[in-house]
Amino acid sequence: MSIFHAIVLGITQGLSEFLPISSSGHLLLVPWLFGWQDFAGQPSLEKTFDVALHLGTLIAAVAYFRHDLLRYLKAGLRPSQKGTQDFRLAWFLVASSIPAAITGALFSDVIERRTGSIWLIGTMLIVFGLVLGWADRRPGTRALEQATTRDVVIIGLAQAMALQPGVSRSAVTISAGRVAGLGRDGAARFAFLMSIPITMGALLFTATDVAQGGGIPEGFLAPFLWGMVASGITGWLAVWGLLRLLKTHSFTPFVIYRVVLGVGVLGLYALR
Repeated sequence: MSIFHAIVLGITQGLSEFLPISSSGHLLLVPWLFGWQDFAGQPSLEKTFDVALHLGTLIAAVAYFRHDLLRYLKAGLRPSQKGTQDFRLAWFLVASSIPAAITGALFSDVIERRTGSIWLIGTMLIVFGLVLGWADRRPGTRALEQATTRDVVIIGLAQAMALQPGVSRSAVTISAGRVAGLGRDGAARFAFLMSIPITMGALLFTATDVAQGGGIPEGFLAPFLWGMVASGITGWLAVWGLLRLLKTHSFTPFVIYRVVLGVGVLGLYALR
């Protein structure tokens, strides 16, 4: 694998992990579009690279929200803080990850078998792009701090659907947050924060398989590190940029992008 390919895929992961456009979908589409065969016949190596890229975006999210996370962690571990806003949010973030964790554990084999379906990725980009556009028209204005148990249930269940490439975890959780009544900033912040525990869990689960498979082969360490760095830097910029954008704009640009890309993917798929 070349360092150039690793950096391109790292940038792809960093941007699409937090922007509502599907990171797993883009990580499959980019090699498909350009004919890259870096992991041909090596699914375990591809999984290892995926772990490295997700570690980069996890570090980016933790770095961006470090002050909030530290406050929630301190409150969540102190019984004396029970009933406070920070205590509630700490446990809300944990609880919101449970449906996706259960779904991933039960259906991971089925999901992996369907992962490479390019036509399905294109379809999901369009369908959930339109869902995002519809949800963003809802009149919700509540901030993250005003999230309720009902919000957590709705958003947590929605996150479980994001295991299919093309859906986008951030898109489906933001859509659910908007439907539940959160404002754009509140829905986006909730989506970004709740990505941290579920990503940590998924990385630990996948890292076990990677370690049993022998880890990173010789000659791949440099591309993996460059990919991780690229995903971390662009991931941080994506969070920062989207939260600034939402102060004055809607999610419409991302809806348009998803629909156009989805139509393009389906068209190319039909021609190939």
